[in-house]
Amino acid sequence: MAVQAPAPTETVERFPCFGGVCVVIVQGSGPAGSPSEAAARARRRLEHWHRQFSRFEPRSELSTLNADPRETVPVSPMMARFVRAAVQAAAMTGGLADPTMVSEIERAGYGQSLAPGTRKLDGSKLEALGFTPTPVRAGPRIARWHEIHVDEVAGTVSRPPGVRLDSGGIGKGLFGDVLATVLAGHCSFAVAAAGDVRFGGSDRLPRALQVESPFDDSILHTFELVEGAVATSGTSKRSWLTADGRLAHHLLNPATGTPAFTGLVQVTALAPTGVRAEAISKAALLSGPDGAASWLTHGGVIVHDDHTVEIVDPASAT
Repeated sequence: MAVQAPAPTETVERFPCFGGVCVVIVQGSGPAGSPSEAAARARRRLEHWHRQFSRFEPRSELSTLNADPRETVPVSPMMARFVRAAVQAAAMTGGLADPTMVSEIERAGYGQSLAPGTRKLDGSKLEALGFTPTPVRAGPRIARWHEIHVDEVAGTVSRPPGVRLDSGGIGKGLFGDVLATVLAGHCSFAVAAAGDVRFGGSDRLPRALQVESPFDDSILHTFELVEGAVATSGTSKRSWLTADGRLAHHLLNPATGTPAFTGLVQVTALAPTGVRAEAISKAALLSGPDGAASWLTHGGVIVHDDHTVEIVDPASAT
């Protein structure tokens, strides 16, 4: 008679971070200790990175780097790693995921942190405002990110003075990837950083990943996956009205430096890593209805502004 071993203990940490809610789930003991120890360590690192990479905190390392008048600036190893990832994401997307648009996002009205959930503008509200933008596919601009160089041996970042960086989604994707290098030795884990999810584990247990509608609380699709990353880019959760009544949001068209209206309101991308998922979800949304699916080589979900939903299944993605 066989006796089934008890299921590994699971710990869940849920806390505010990155302008939203972060969740760390760890099942089973591993390199980071017990599930509770591993989850607590992951939480502390996420909270530390939030303080280190926030452009809304004047004393953060990112703000200090952005304000430094020198061309070459000493940085921490994690900052060097982030800057390299941001430049690689820009190159990967042909400049659509441009990390150097801080001045433009501030001019659009995103100069301070937005309280999560307070400025969501759904389709019915936009219709009531009479706002029906003409869809325009976004494009790149003259690439300032080409002028950014990282020397990880010397621990420096070089860029023309005045070029500022925004950690944005690439930072959240990177943080999940870094935590995954340790948590992958536990039975199962998931790190959700304000919407971006990195997951996996040594037991390769399937995990249900739900894609929410940008218009309401409904679930558009559920993926069953064992490892990888999911990132969602959308125009509804960080949207606002400017002082003169114009609609604005945090996803910019690099070619114009203004909020992008491409005919899509949300794209969710699956990818092997958090950085890649973040980069391609943004590039897909900015590419509009005709170009979005070509970015989702690992699968995903595309939501049009007329509420049409396209599912790109991982098995059929090429």
